Amino acid sequence: MEVILREDLDNLGTRGQVVRVADGYARNFLLPKRLAVAATESNKKIVEQERQAALRREAKEKSSAEELAKLLSTVMLATTQKAGEADVLFGSVTAKDIAEMLEKQSYKIDRKKIVLDSPIKTLGEHKVAIKLHREVTAEVTVVVSKEAEAAE
Repeated sequence: MEVILREDLDNLGTRGQVVRVADGYARNFLLPKRLAVAATESNKKIVEQERQAALRREAKEKSSAEELAKLLSTVMLATTQKAGEADVLFGSVTAKDIAEMLEKQSYKIDRKKIVLDSPIKTLGEHKVAIKLHREVTAEVTVVVSKEAEAAE
């Protein structure tokens, strides 16, 4: 049976593509979950219109992400943390902390978009990537300095 995919599916195809699948797979899985529609002429026209709209929306999202990336590339975040003698932090700076620092500077970034292989655990200047779009990544600088200890 030939169907037109409405979503990108791994090992099958991309949105708007006409693929041939087993009748049972189409009837029992793809069609009920609205992942695909039967490949008729009217459905082909409808799916093509949806695909064009999605491409326009995608282009708009990408351009706004690129503008935000330009703004974020100039941002420098600073934080103070308690640290030991070897300049190792007692805690760590996580993606949540970075998202909160960005929010204080009026940038609303979801912490899931902040790419940290592991939390920052040392003093100094660190480059942190923020994935704004699947093709657009911005880098911000996070400066971690030692918290001044109160004299006793």
